[in-house]
Amino acid sequence: MKRASFRSVQFALAFIGSGFISASAAAPRDSRREPPRGSPPSVTVDKSELGAGADAAGRVQSYADVLEPVQRAVVSVYSTKIIKERIAINPFFRQFFGNIPDQERESRQEGLGSGVIVSSDGYILTNNHVVEGADELKVTLADDRDFMAKVVGTDPKTDVAVLKIEAEGLPTVTLADSDKLRVGDVVFAVGNPLGVGQTVTMGIISARGRSKLGLLENVSGYEDFIQTDAAINMGNSGGALVDTRGRLIGINSAIITPSRGSVGIGFAIPVNLARFIMNSLVETGAVARGFLGVTGGDALAADLAEQLGLKRDARGVVVTEIEPGSPADEAGLRRSDVVVALNGQTVSSWEELRLLVAQTLPGSEAKLRILRDGKPRDLKVTLGRVVENPDELFAGVDVAPLAPDARRRLGLNDPRITGLVVTRVAEDSPHRDRLGQGQVILEVNRGPVPDLKSARERVRLGRNLVAVFDGRGVRYVVVNVR
Repeated sequence: MKRASFRSVQFALAFIGSGFISASAAAPRDSRREPPRGSPPSVTVDKSELGAGADAAGRVQSYADVLEPVQRAVVSVYSTKIIKERIAINPFFRQFFGNIPDQERESRQEGLGSGVIVSSDGYILTNNHVVEGADELKVTLADDRDFMAKVVGTDPKTDVAVLKIEAEGLPTVTLADSDKLRVGDVVFAVGNPLGVGQTVTMGIISARGRSKLGLLENVSGYEDFIQTDAAINMGNSGGALVDTRGRLIGINSAIITPSRGSVGIGFAIPVNLARFIMNSLVETGAVARGFLGVTGGDALAADLAEQLGLKRDARGVVVTEIEPGSPADEAGLRRSDVVVALNGQTVSSWEELRLLVAQTLPGSEAKLRILRDGKPRDLKVTLGRVVENPDELFAGVDVAPLAPDARRRLGLNDPRITGLVVTRVAEDSPHRDRLGQGQVILEVNRGPVPDLKSARERVRLGRNLVAVFDGRGVRYVVVNVR
């Protein structure tokens, strides 16, 4: 990405230079005529700052004072990925030189993005696609200081990532309430597009709540993008979208373009969503999303509203399926109910309802406003938790039943050892120092765990007492769930 960016920039500069030279050559100075000599012309000079203050009508002439502190808090993120390639040896050579092993070659792939410092102790918001698969991350501040960064956590479903650098007293941005944005609000995009250096572009909010774009379709993601015509290009990803007061309203993420360059259709992740994801990643190492257990259809159309006994202009989401035993089922929700609000926030599409539920913490009580047989009704529901990984017991810890083949593989001949075997512990799991692959979880909070469902029912928020067998004996560890 970086090399391609510089090639594009060099081509543009060369094109502009050539035009300038050609224009000069087309009008050569007549050497036979000398320019008139005398005193320089009398001109009026105003040495005040460009655009300082407001004009006679009170219109703002410059946003430099607003953007200066923002620019200090926006960083460049350089990623490096080591690509290993296996080179097969031609069988012809093996006939003469013996069994020559295949060769392995390494190459470095470099990427460029942007990020936003949101806390003075070094937490940085950026995009998941900026850091995904990187073996090394370097962050360069606006004052040219470099820091190696570590990934606190990533969420591919929203394209949010959180980085951390070891520094204190860093410049930061103030976060706004992105729910209060309106179409037509003036905004600025700040980042490092095409590797040319930090750049600020200006535009307006073109639309809110953009979904069904297919940008996160491959991960069943949550799309709720801010659309802007402020120029966003390659390298801007992860940078700041700010308002005229310099407050962060979004994290620049994507563009739609036929040419790989900006055509005025850019998208940013609302900062309210980014903040929710960041807090969850920092606190637990994973994203805890609420679970309702319903499937909804498209937005309520006028003819369907009439069939359900509602007004033609009614808005909401028609419930089409309810998962047995889910929070929605236990709350008494029925098929053909129309959900019109969750915790006072109106919904008019399935995507809006899904996103609102996902941003509500598991275990919390939510109030659903529904229409049933044309009449409004309120239901209270205690949300469950979305299971992103079907084998996950704790954040980043996958388990499986202790089946006979697993027993043979682990050499467990004692029939008294029962429970769940740990099959995977992710590198970024907050429980990596307590639980390891191959261990057997015997009990959770002093109760047996014959299967994953039973184990999940025994896990609670806060400190959990877990008994594990690690081949040498039984020991107890405390696993903190937040």
